[in-house]
Amino acid sequence: MTSSVIEARRTPGTVATPRAWRGVAAAMFVIAWGGNEFTPLLVMYKNHGLSVTTVDVLLFDYVLGIVPALLIGGPLSDRFGRRRLMCPAPFIAAAASLLLAVGADSVAMLSIGRVLSGVALGLAMAVGGSWVKELSQPPYAAAAAVGTGARRSAMSLTAGFALGAGIAGVLAQWAPWPHSLPYLVNVALCAVGAAWVLRVPETVVRASNPGRLRDDLRIPSPGHRRFLGVALPVAVWVFASVGTAYAVLPTLLAGKIHSLQIGFSALLTVLTLGCGFLIQSVARRIDRPGVARIATLALVLVTAGMVLAAVAATTLTLWIALIAAAVLGSGNGIGLVAGLQEVERIAAPADLAGLTAVFYSVCYIGFGLPALLAFLNQTTGLGYPVMLVAGAVVALGCLAVVLRNYRAKIETS
Repeated sequence: MTSSVIEARRTPGTVATPRAWRGVAAAMFVIAWGGNEFTPLLVMYKNHGLSVTTVDVLLFDYVLGIVPALLIGGPLSDRFGRRRLMCPAPFIAAAASLLLAVGADSVAMLSIGRVLSGVALGLAMAVGGSWVKELSQPPYAAAAAVGTGARRSAMSLTAGFALGAGIAGVLAQWAPWPHSLPYLVNVALCAVGAAWVLRVPETVVRASNPGRLRDDLRIPSPGHRRFLGVALPVAVWVFASVGTAYAVLPTLLAGKIHSLQIGFSALLTVLTLGCGFLIQSVARRIDRPGVARIATLALVLVTAGMVLAAVAATTLTLWIALIAAAVLGSGNGIGLVAGLQEVERIAAPADLAGLTAVFYSVCYIGFGLPALLAFLNQTTGLGYPVMLVAGAVVALGCLAVVLRNYRAKIETS
């Protein structure tokens, strides 16, 4: 990578303060809100005639926007600066929510809206996450503990995911215009986030001789043993776990809820992500540099959560589903912090956004799990309990990989 984080480069109207990171975090929050407001409405779309597989594919569609935005946006922000890549993201998120608000009867419009939500979220994660990290350390703020930026990024995103889903579910269940109002709320919030992030100072100075763009897109750190042996096995389950909790379980238990299906879906989503948010503040106390302690804990929780989800799918018991969602959400929260902190420790400054992008790209592939399970259920008849147990076995395999690399040496690229 040819660009590097060197010093403040103030642009007109920006203010460098120790709290400047909050503007980026606010933009990340509203974008995450928009990315997850669709989730509790899955049951609503299924009840209005869309097949389970179609709706789960729509859930996955925003990965088609996330991954390119992550892989290209992160390295480009290392080259051209954080502001140029991050400031448009809230506007893209607002456009996505508008499409979702007016496209309830069109799978094509819903799909385009979901992809645009993914583009915005990919930029927020790769570019915004790197920006928050840089604004959380000198010269923009006092020296802080290692991983402070990663925790701030993770908590901003998780809070947005949880509140966006919760409020969208409540509005769709009890408020008028259930297909539109939840998304219009996000449009208003995106306007606030866009105004705030425009005040944040740049942290990247463009190199006088930047070299070839192709070189900027090359990220050396994914081959690092610590990334392959610790961050990657955790990334596989970061969003596969929550996808199971709030895309699979509400569908399986819909017959037990009757008229409150959307509200119950929102409850599961908020519980899942709320547990993930709360446990992130605990992860700092558990973490120890040089060992994969919190990565190990994350995969233990995911494995236990998948087993509980299998039990809930077998018995169709609501309280077991709620416990499964809480455990899976906790695994998600700790796993997200674990992976981001490994990335911070591994990556050189000019490689940070790119490696963050790779990590998040792997995370979001996990959102394909609900669609995969729906497809296998239709074509093979295995049934969700068997498939969820198989998922627990895969999580155990990932745990074994992390334990094998528990004390792998950290060297920046």
